[in-house]
This record gives sequence, structure tokens and C-alpha cells, in this order.
Amino acid sequence: MLFNSIEFLIFFPTACLLYYLIPHRFRCAFLLVCSYFFYMCWNPGYALLLLTSTVITYASGLLIASADRMEDEAERTRRKKLYVALSFVSNLAILFFFKYYAFAADTIVRLLQTVGIRARIPAFDLVLPVGISFYTFKVLSYIMDVYRKDICAERNFLKYALYVSFFPQIAAGPIERSKNLLTQLDEKHKFEFERVRSGLLLMLYGYFQKVVLSEYLAIAVNSVYDSYKERTGYQLLVATVLFAFQIYCDFDSYSNIAIGAARVMGFRTMENFNTPYFAESVADFWRRWHISLSGWFRDYLYIPLGGNRKGEFRRQLNLMIVFFVSGLWHGASWHFVVWGCINGAWQVIGRWLKPTRKKIQELFHVDETVFSHKLLRMLITFGLIDFSWIFFRADFRQSLSVIKKIVRIGGGWITWGGNMKAMGLTYQTVILLCVSLLILFLSDLCRYRKIDLIDVICRQGLWLRWLVYLFGIFGILIFGVYGPGYDAQAFIYFQF
Repeated sequence: MLFNSIEFLIFFPTACLLYYLIPHRFRCAFLLVCSYFFYMCWNPGYALLLLTSTVITYASGLLIASADRMEDEAERTRRKKLYVALSFVSNLAILFFFKYYAFAADTIVRLLQTVGIRARIPAFDLVLPVGISFYTFKVLSYIMDVYRKDICAERNFLKYALYVSFFPQIAAGPIERSKNLLTQLDEKHKFEFERVRSGLLLMLYGYFQKVVLSEYLAIAVNSVYDSYKERTGYQLLVATVLFAFQIYCDFDSYSNIAIGAARVMGFRTMENFNTPYFAESVADFWRRWHISLSGWFRDYLYIPLGGNRKGEFRRQLNLMIVFFVSGLWHGASWHFVVWGCINGAWQVIGRWLKPTRKKIQELFHVDETVFSHKLLRMLITFGLIDFSWIFFRADFRQSLSVIKKIVRIGGGWITWGGNMKAMGLTYQTVILLCVSLLILFLSDLCRYRKIDLIDVICRQGLWLRWLVYLFGIFGILIFGVYGPGYDAQAFIYFQF
């Protein structure tokens, strides 16, 4: 069930209405049923995997808690590590089998062929379960939090199962931490008009990002990248820049709808994006993009590897390991690994060049606080990130061909109208995209300047508030991409 589907627009209001009508003691069970129903709408069999991961980590948490009561310190530590290891191995094995088995088998076969060995590895016709990477990381973070005593093991199975399967987040995050969401499941959420209105406005903005901006950008990007061999360097360059905004709008829209939906029901969830294209360095970008995943890798991989505590070389190595794993997390293909390693390399190179940059700035008396310097850093960062997006959008060979064409700017610009037609756009669509991108820019600019637009809107007079509401609703209805023959497009990050 996609957020941008008629089914969800029926399911969500119904679930919210019943949630507030039923007694508090039944709400956890009710939301759990809603969450599993929501998840099973893709494939009922997926729920068995979700339940398996839930049971394994629930039992592991209780076993770790029981080991904590042992008097023998050595035996206590050994038992806890054993339970953590079993939980990690079993959950990662499930993830590997469904997401990485075919990729690993193909890689092994190819490597053996290079040395003249022919091998045949059994193949399985597997469908990747929606959100498996997200909820696997969620349950693993719970186990680590229990192991570190950041939280107590949850003894109520229904509560824990709801934490894992909470329907706004199950398909594509944010990867919520247990110490935030689990504690809220005991709270008695009352219907609060201001909170519900704020959540609905955030959802409305998310729908604008997805149904209007992301879908129209997808038309142009897909038209070019799906036939990249016939495209000019100019068209590929434009499509690459547009893809940066497409993937941002697509993923941020899901996060906004998910956060807004949770807020409507009274839950506070973590921020997942914070104006990433206003970042002044690649490291800054990754503090603003997919914050829940970046934070997960920092807390559960980078720091345990030693972080920045064991010297500069280990710091850079740990950074590359994190981005290698991040690339692999995003997809079972080498071009995702290359994408991750490029982002890691940008940061390593940035640290190498930092002393040189400092000397140049001192030599020319560069003021880092002025707007022009910040703007230059933002543009350079966007260029580096956008370059890496090529490897995210296309496989390795296609990416190299696209880069080669862009560098050569082959084929000329043709004509303005010819390029628009080649990219599947009309003059009206281009105008709509320009206006929508301007709205996106102004929204992010306000957020960058710590201005809460939703709060600003809610404090206005009645007539202005309703003007904004109606403009947003009818703007999406009139200009959104849907209608006869339209197949609601899944969010990009559903494939991960």
C-alpha cells in the first residue's frame, strides 16, 4: 500500500479515527493489526519474515536482560555477547539471503570464470521484501541498545512488535531508535487539534514533493537515462542535475508523510532530512541527508570500529568502511558500492586538503563567513554529490558512458523545444517544474534559517490559513501526476 495511493487515503483516516475512539489499553494491539495489514498489502508472505525478525530479537533482548542478572562477570559478558551474536547472525542471514544471495552468487561465478573455473550456484526466484533493510537495522539497534544498557529489554511482545512494524516507518524509515519510539507506546495520546493540523500540513507538503515534483522530474530523468546512448551530453547533464532533486523530493516526501502521519496519532519521530543541498561540505551533507541511517552507521559501526580515537589513518579507514557498507546497504550491486565509496573518498580527500585550504585562505585573507564563500562551498558540494548520484542512478558501465558524454558535451544543445520534447516535457510542464522547484527552495531556505513554516502558517488569520490549505490541496489535485492509465510510482527507497 503506497502512501500515494487511494487505498492509503482510505486506510489512514479510518485507522486514525478508530485509534482515537478505542480505549487506550487496546490501542497498541489495534495499531499492530493496522501495521501488519498495511505491510501485508504488498505480499502477505513478507509478514512472516517481519514476524521472524521480531521474535528473534524480542527473545534475544530478554536473554541479554537475564544474563545481566548473573553474578559471574566473565560468564555474564560471554552470555551477552553470545546472544547479541546469534541475533545479529540470524537477522543478517535473512537479509543476505533475500537481498544479497543472487548478487554474491553472480560475483563468485564471475571471479571463478576469470581464473578458468566454471561454477554453477543454485538460483532462487526471490522477491525482495519491502523495507527489509530498514526494519533489520531497527531490530539490530534495539539489541545493541539493550546490550549497552541504554534501554531495558521490552517484555511486552505486542509493544515490541509494534515498534518494529509501526506502519508509517516500516517501508522506508526513518530508522527510529527504540529509546524514542518504545517509550511513547505507553503514552495516552489525546486528540489535539494543533498537533493533528501540524501533522496533516507536513503530510500535505510531502504529497506535493512526491505527486508533483518527484513524478514530473522522474519523467525527464527516466526519458534521458533509459535511452542514454541516444542522448546528448547536455541532456544527460540536465537529467543528472534533475535526478539530484528527484531523489531528494522522493525520499524526503516519504519521510515527511511518515513523520506527519505519526504526529497525527501523537507520536514524535526523528527528523530524516535537514536541507541537505545547503550543505557546505560532503561531510555536512551526510549529517543532513537520511539522518536516521547516517546516525545508525555512526553509533553502531563507525564508533565501534574506533571512530576517530585511533589516529588519522584509522579514522579515514573507518570512514571508508562505513561508506562501503552504506553503498552495499542501498543495493545489491557494485554500482551502489562505488557510489558509497565515492562519497567516502570525497570526505577523505577533503580532510587531506584541509591544511592546504587553510593556508590559501590565510594567504588571500578569505572570510569564510561571507555569503559568497558559503555559496561557493555549497555549489562545489552539490557538484560532488551530484557526480556520485550518477552511479546511484545507473549501473557501472552506463555511469561511465554518461560521464564520458557529459565531459565531452557531445551532440550539441539542439534546440530548446527539441530538448524538452526529447525529455518528455512540455512548455507547461517546464513552467510547473520551475515554480515547484522555487517552492522547494524557499521552503528549504526557511528551514535552513530555522523558520518553522508550518508554525508560521498556523499562526496566521483564518482566511490566510484556509487559502494556504486550499491552494495546497487543489494544487496537488490539479497538477499532480495521476489519472487514467497512471500507475502510482513506488518511492525510490522502497527497493532498499
